[in-house]
Amino acid sequence: MQALQNVSFQCKKGEVKALVGENGAGKSTLMKILAGVYQPDEGEIILRREKVQFDNPHDAQKCGISIIYQERSLLPYLGVAENMFLGREPRKRLGFIDSFTLYREAQKLLDKLKIEIDLTTPVYNLSLAQQQMIEIAKALSLNAELMIMDEPSAALTTQELDRLFQIIHSLKDHGVTVIYISHRIQEIFHIADAVTVLKDGKVVSTSSVEEINEEILIRQMVGRDMEGRFPSKSEVEKKKGLSVVGLSCQEVLHDINLEVRKGEIVGLAGLVGSGRTELARAIFGVRCPDKGAIHLNGRKIKVKSPRDAINNGIGLVTEDRKKEGLVLGLSVKKNITLPSLDRLSKMGLVSEKGEKRRVKKIIQELDIRTPSMDRQVEYLSGGNQQKVSLAKWLVTESNVIIFDEPTRGIDVGAKFEIYNLILDLARRGKAILMISSELPEILGMSDRIVVMREGKIVGELLSEDATEEKIMSLATGLIKNS
Repeated sequence: MQALQNVSFQCKKGEVKALVGENGAGKSTLMKILAGVYQPDEGEIILRREKVQFDNPHDAQKCGISIIYQERSLLPYLGVAENMFLGREPRKRLGFIDSFTLYREAQKLLDKLKIEIDLTTPVYNLSLAQQQMIEIAKALSLNAELMIMDEPSAALTTQELDRLFQIIHSLKDHGVTVIYISHRIQEIFHIADAVTVLKDGKVVSTSSVEEINEEILIRQMVGRDMEGRFPSKSEVEKKKGLSVVGLSCQEVLHDINLEVRKGEIVGLAGLVGSGRTELARAIFGVRCPDKGAIHLNGRKIKVKSPRDAINNGIGLVTEDRKKEGLVLGLSVKKNITLPSLDRLSKMGLVSEKGEKRRVKKIIQELDIRTPSMDRQVEYLSGGNQQKVSLAKWLVTESNVIIFDEPTRGIDVGAKFEIYNLILDLARRGKAILMISSELPEILGMSDRIVVMREGKIVGELLSEDATEEKIMSLATGLIKNS
């Protein structure tokens, strides 16, 4: 597959250059060439008016190029400090690691980013947002002249994003060039000086941000006009669906009362650490609550494991689809039918004919773009991977679907498709609980918005009354419960 075709891309010293395009446009491939991960088949790289060649990432680092990868590159069983200086540990005279200097320099970087994390904490114990901030700190430790940020904001909340923008402005003031990749279009106009659009491995345009607007940029990315950022909603009769009563869990959740009716989309907002994902996991049986009850269609149910949740018609589209939502080495077909093999089996044997029939239907229904149902899911684009994550719950005929960050890391065109799928599920009477750190997404998709802080529900807003300011005020504790 040819990922890039005759691409010319330039950056000025001290410039913030945005690079945008749909999933599969070639953005990450181009950046990995600049970072020495891949070598180009033809063409050349000019750095400080001199031709350079990077045979590996160390060559790029020596030339002052640092990259924050879209896919996190931390080692889960090492601590925060060890990850930040992996391969570049400060040494004593005899070659032993200088732990004192290592931890001192790591703490300086965390203080700069205003991150409060124990440096000895293994990375696997950190949230996605915390891991992303460690990736940013790791990149800053290189003191690079050119910093590449590939989707750095995908897992960050509004407050963390503001801090990232402050850092980028500081880097720019010190003459550091930043290449910034993001699917969040509004960020481009907030932080970038210029923007280059890639589509199908080719450069579509390069413009200063003053020369274009969001509509033009989206049209260049997807090749068509997008009528509105979010699909229009339709009213449906809302009957009893999911009810959570007095749910508490291991000092993480406190007396949660929540209702999601059939045909309703309830947005769940809050800062990272507010308990949103923990609530989703408790409803799905990953966490066992200390007390409280879950009701479905007006009757109390027992959910002590994910299998109990699945058997009761509850599905969870996880925030980290590659780690928790999909088995990347398995085919599209196997991923889709994995939670429902018992329904496709007779006497312990899976009906291959029935499995293919179900999968073919759902692929057509969700417009999953794959060469075949036997294609390994790791080779699909982010948007199509997300559709596969959703498809498996439709095969199980789930009546309650929880979406945790449903559009993280996917492009604007794919986002619109996911929004349409979610709204279609609501119109079909499914109860939808949607967690998102993107406030425009919460406002554009939800019938009601529930806000969490410190493991508690601190407010509820109807969509017509909600604003970003009201949500953030509740999430940060600036105003009382509403």
